[in-house]
Amino acid sequence: MTTTINASNSGSGGLVQTADASGILALQTTGTTAVTIDTSQNVTLNSTGALTLPVGTTAQQPTAVTGMIRFNSTKTAVEEYNGTYWASLLTGYTVNYLVVAGGGGAGIASGGGGAGGMLTGNALTLAVGTAYAVTVGAGGTGSITVGTSGNNSVFAGITAIAGGASGSSASAGTAGGSGGGGGAGAPGFAGGAGTAGQGNAGGASFGSANFGTGGGGGAGAVGTAGTSSTSGAGGVGLTSSISGSSVYYAGGGGAGGINGTTNGAGGTGGGGTGGVFGGANGVSGTANTGGGGGGGANSGGTTGGNGGSGVVIISYAGSQRGTGGTVTSSGGNTIHTFTSSGTYTA
Repeated sequence: MTTTINASNSGSGGLVQTADASGILALQTTGTTAVTIDTSQNVTLNSTGALTLPVGTTAQQPTAVTGMIRFNSTKTAVEEYNGTYWASLLTGYTVNYLVVAGGGGAGIASGGGGAGGMLTGNALTLAVGTAYAVTVGAGGTGSITVGTSGNNSVFAGITAIAGGASGSSASAGTAGGSGGGGGAGAPGFAGGAGTAGQGNAGGASFGSANFGTGGGGGAGAVGTAGTSSTSGAGGVGLTSSISGSSVYYAGGGGAGGINGTTNGAGGTGGGGTGGVFGGANGVSGTANTGGGGGGGANSGGTTGGNGGSGVVIISYAGSQRGTGGTVTSSGGNTIHTFTSSGTYTA
């Protein structure tokens, strides 16, 4: 038998005690046992409901005793004091991510800069309380001679490869997340290779110093090759809705106009337009899209466009758990957007 204390709401109501000598204690509500405590002080919760823990912020943690357990509203996690420190019992949660590298820059008489590599995914598990470095890659530099490739973006072991620089006068495009377009000159120069799963190759130039150069590769398509009358357009990027709306990222840069050939358009997703023959500079890729820079025309004094900087976006369902970046919400998700390097703490 068991000594039972029953909180009854029938009859005379109040507490009804039934005692025996077993040393076992049962607590009941309206005749249903909710808690049993045996002679070894083991506590059994018999309910199909839930146990509500004390709730408070990190600043409100009590004077700690080993074995304490509470819900930390700052961390949004259950924590226990293990004798040394308060440790979160929730070891991890999953997030969606977008990581885009910086786009490639362009030079004079050049193809378009390649877009930065673009990586998306979901169900990436992060450890609660862990600080993750976020690197947002800068775009490559446009130049009056030869542009430079962009810079990688990195988050939680995920690396988006920088966009390749365009080929300038008499040079091939550089490989990257997406490759840069081939530069002007005979016998024609290839576009740089893209990285599988991140982007595409740049377009080739036509094959003469007097004809079109190649567009930079984009995340969604290769750059267009130059022809006898046109310089190539940048490859289109890809869309992501991780920010709460559909946005294009990682478009390739358009190629510069050569000796009267039409300049190439920038690829949708931040790619810069190539410079018009006669003195126009290439247009820079759009910041925080990873777009490639537009190629400079082969007129004296023109400059290729800079590559657009990259971006890192982290999203997860429910209310805010992590910290870092610009925090917004959409569609029941919390979104952390990094337009510059920083730290995300899960």
